[in-house]
Amino acid sequence: MNDRQAHKRVIQGKVVSVAGNKSVVILVERKVVHPKYRKIVKRFKRYIIHDEYNKSKIGDIVSAVECPPISKHKAFKLKDIVLVGVSE
Repeated sequence: MNDRQAHKRVIQGKVVSVAGNKSVVILVERKVVHPKYRKIVKRFKRYIIHDEYNKSKIGDIVSAVECPPISKHKAFKLKDIVLVGVSE
């Protein structure tokens, strides 16, 4: 048998709030080209991710991996913390 896993999306973003026990909200920024004006613009999306051990804090840069749905809004699990305590 072949032990291949299905391709899972990995997202990286900044923790903007703690949404209860074992949940954090991250803000993911991506840059796209505007279809009409051909200018690079930023697009933002917030994801609620599952943080099993409550390791991440507000301001951390984290990466998360796609998983089967945990609840209505949670479909990503915390993979690792990339940077600790980034502030602007």
